[in-house]
Amino acid sequence: MINMDKIYLITDIPGYSPQISRLLSMMNYARHTTLEAVKDLSVDQLDYLLDSQSNSIGALLLHYAAVEFAYQVATFEGRDLSEEEISIWGPALNLGDEGRTIIIGNNLSYYLDRLNEVRQRTYELFATVDDDWLYTEEAFWYNKPANYYFMWFHVFEDEINHRGQIRLIRKRALA
Repeated sequence: MINMDKIYLITDIPGYSPQISRLLSMMNYARHTTLEAVKDLSVDQLDYLLDSQSNSIGALLLHYAAVEFAYQVATFEGRDLSEEEISIWGPALNLGDEGRTIIIGNNLSYYLDRLNEVRQRTYELFATVDDDWLYTEEAFWYNKPANYYFMWFHVFEDEINHRGQIRLIRKRALA
């Protein structure tokens, strides 16, 4: 779905309303730069930990997919994750000790497949709504009002934030 010829354009995407197109354009650019940051990493490099408190690159990649999935559920289905979904995505959402213990030994294709599966569902869901949907408001962090536009901005803002960690970890893992 990412059009590499237009990766630097925040523009209309056929099949999506204008603001959703722009949101997807920004999400696509963030993902493009993430994919460049993890290109050709081995399992050992994906599992590398800077120290006993850090997250691995693999865990951070799965975290991106988990966050996006959680926001799909929250904004399109209006609910929290089920117990079954928490058992699948919880370690990636929470990271920390649980993530370090469970999210290991996977090759890059495993993480890229999870990211692509979740993103494909995001494309499908965004095709069902229009720009007005983005302005739906709900109580959010600390019971403050937020709209879906902000929530979905946070999905790729979180990816950009953690990508800095990935770049640092990659440098150390390849050293």
